[in-house]
Amino acid sequence: MRHNFIDIADAAVEIMGYLTVMPILLPAAAAGLILVTGRHLQLQRTIALATLLASAVISATMIITVDIHGIQTVQMGGWDAPVGITLVADRLSSIMVFVSSIVLFAVMWYGISQGLRDGDEDDPVAVFLPIYMLLSMGVNLSFLAGDLFNLYVGFEVFLVASYVLLTLGASPGRVRAGIGYVMVSIVSSMIFLFALAMVYASVGTLNMAQVGLRMEEIPDGTRAAIFATLLVAFGIKAAIFPLDAWLPDSYPTAASLVTAVFAGLLTKVGVYAIIRMRTTVFTDGALDTLLMWVALLTMIVGVMGALAQNDIKRLLSFTLVSHIGYMIFGIALGSKQGLSGAIFYAVHHILVQTSLFLVVGLVERQAGSAQLRRLGSLMYTAPLIATLYFIPALNLGGIPPLSGFLGKIMLIQAGADSGTWLAWVLIAGAVITSLLTLYAMILVWSKAFLRDRSDAPEGDVATVRPSTLADRYATTTVAERDDVGRIPAGMLLSTALLIATSTAMTLLAGPISDITDRAAQSAQDQTIYRDAVLSGEPANPTRREEEFSRPRTHVGGEHDSRERRQTSGEDQAPQTSGVATEKVPTPVNSDTPGGAR
Repeated sequence: MRHNFIDIADAAVEIMGYLTVMPILLPAAAAGLILVTGRHLQLQRTIALATLLASAVISATMIITVDIHGIQTVQMGGWDAPVGITLVADRLSSIMVFVSSIVLFAVMWYGISQGLRDGDEDDPVAVFLPIYMLLSMGVNLSFLAGDLFNLYVGFEVFLVASYVLLTLGASPGRVRAGIGYVMVSIVSSMIFLFALAMVYASVGTLNMAQVGLRMEEIPDGTRAAIFATLLVAFGIKAAIFPLDAWLPDSYPTAASLVTAVFAGLLTKVGVYAIIRMRTTVFTDGALDTLLMWVALLTMIVGVMGALAQNDIKRLLSFTLVSHIGYMIFGIALGSKQGLSGAIFYAVHHILVQTSLFLVVGLVERQAGSAQLRRLGSLMYTAPLIATLYFIPALNLGGIPPLSGFLGKIMLIQAGADSGTWLAWVLIAGAVITSLLTLYAMILVWSKAFLRDRSDAPEGDVATVRPSTLADRYATTTVAERDDVGRIPAGMLLSTALLIATSTAMTLLAGPISDITDRAAQSAQDQTIYRDAVLSGEPANPTRREEEFSRPRTHVGGEHDSRERRQTSGEDQAPQTSGVATEKVPTPVNSDTPGGAR
């Protein structure tokens, strides 16, 4: 099988420049096509599904290529870094783009299957489909951006899209939640812009590779202040304590499929940004202790909030906050093992959290509510839904041998290897959080699935009809509620796809953890990333880890890779204005003068 992967990578590396931009360009083009196709709903659905499926295939190819051939960079328009727009596809960004593409495809399949139709004022599909494409574009741009300003642009693209998706139907509850969400996001964006101004004033560039180089000459206090400001901006988006209060009040008000996307992806973009800053720019670990305390409080406060909830969506929103703490824990350890565990857990959590929210959508359709006070007997009336809930619930709770357990073990092992007393406190917090999460999942199981509905305090209350995009809150009795019929197969299959993917992480834990290990190693090796981005050769964006064993002699201006090629007598690669690729440069021998790092 490896030979097949090598063949794919060898073929793909020649067009990698074009593949890297496709996850951004395809959704943008699809949004435009959907708008111009008018009221041809079936064509619009086909365009949306085909685009997201193509993005998933392309991103899978990117993972294979960068894992074999190293980091790939694209200098847009032929303008070399740090002046031009740089897109960077390494193992970390490719993994995140791939997982996000799977989630976006599954959720779109789920939405189409449940009967989204235009012409119904309560279900504005003509708005939903193109905005959903823009959300996909913004998320992918954030993952692939090689400079801070375009990271900011990616954030704003998906945030603008999320404003619209959150308030679809314009019910009073959603408008109220949307106002709060918009205000918090505006504050976060203003802080981010202020941090960008601080970065540019300090080092004169926003290219992450060059910022990382020049930050080494900045005084420690200034560097820590800039990092702290960025952490506040990213912390709001990632919903870490104490910047998380907005999330449980916003996400549960949206439609189930919208909440699923938000819960799975948007907070992880913030986590990804923190990882990128910690490994590429602020590599001294000055704020690691602060991050560890933040991780601990995020885990504990989040899960305690979950235990007090009556609505399943709010309960899952609090568990979402809680489990962000695990990822921050791995980042704060500052080790390759900790970062690998954080990446593994982020992938697991994206899949599991999204699938759980989709299951809640199935529960709402079948039982007419997501409130525990109104639910019961689902184990007997909807056994398939019960099965679809049970597997990811156990996974989120960390029951062995599922991927949630394996991810927690990776983080606990990394914490134990660090050997500090604070790491052991985090380990204890992680174990307690896992047990309380499992308790919350069992609580939902016992009340919504095992308990007889007649024993529920409001068991006879249900919504009049199922909701797709609109917020339908008119209620009736269960006996008078119209029969919703059988759940569409696509809703079940799309949910099962995510559950099967998360379960496959258990079966393929070895290879996946190997990839996350390599992703963590390459992310933490600033030399590789900086050389790939700052080489100034759009014709040669390919880099391999083992090729760079040299000292970093220059800070900020001329970069090592070009000097190394000049002094070693290598010919300069021809300058091109496109995104072509060529063979990997010849490795430098470790015994060459200046070759040992």
